[in-house]
Amino acid sequence: MEKINWYPGHMKKTRELIRENLKMVDVAVEVIDARIPVSSRNPLIGELLGDKPRIVALNKRDLADGEASLRWAERFRSEGAGAVLLNSNSGEGVKDLFRMLSEMDRQRQSRGGVKRPFRLMIVGVPNVGKSSLINRMSGRKSAQTGDRPGVTKGKQWIKLSGGMQLLDTPGILWPKFEDPKVGRNLAFCGSIKDEIMDIPTLGMELIGYLGRQYPELLMERYRLEEIGETPLETMEAMARKRGCILPGKRIDYERIGRLVLDEFRAGKIGRITLEMAPEDPDAAAPEGE
Repeated sequence: MEKINWYPGHMKKTRELIRENLKMVDVAVEVIDARIPVSSRNPLIGELLGDKPRIVALNKRDLADGEASLRWAERFRSEGAGAVLLNSNSGEGVKDLFRMLSEMDRQRQSRGGVKRPFRLMIVGVPNVGKSSLINRMSGRKSAQTGDRPGVTKGKQWIKLSGGMQLLDTPGILWPKFEDPKVGRNLAFCGSIKDEIMDIPTLGMELIGYLGRQYPELLMERYRLEEIGETPLETMEAMARKRGCILPGKRIDYERIGRLVLDEFRAGKIGRITLEMAPEDPDAAAPEGE
């Protein structure tokens, strides 16, 4: 897959918004997709936050490999950040997040200074579940949600329990992805609009990964007797099993590509992680292969 260059104007505004309001908050909650903990972390956010206290919220834990998510949480803690596993749709893990925030608030108050509400900022790339998390934390539909990236449009201050205040911001991607694997992983998970992607190729690349790392899940979901020698062979076998056939018995690559992407994103294939945490804390970040 070629490099993706997608940087809408509203994302430039979001970067400026984060910079302008960062001094007003006590902690940043960085929401990432537990299936792609490297690719769904925007390096620009890290640069903007600097030494600001941070909690990494690994959302969509219900879609990710459970053991892999636990390893990632430990890794983030070893790097000095708080870490919590979440399913913002069901609310799982939200109480753990509140406990962490309340403890940080107690520590802030113990140091004295100006008395004001404890403030936090929610940041992250599009479609990682920020708005769903905000709605869970506030107990009402405060933020817009959707299954397409870029739904949240502007800054919102939201009151939370315990007197906390939360600043929501739209999702922010970076200007371009130097590593094509990052763009690919974001596209797999729906953080990049499908309209700008080559769906058959994207679907085939996902099938290739699943065939290597999760062959049993792929075979069970699509009733395959074996994984093909190439991703294309596997894709064609899947198409025949699902009836993705055009007149003349031709494979409908667009349909099977979209089908496997949709089923992966919905968790129908199984709990899958595309990037594994390195065992050595000093090791380089993984590339998802």
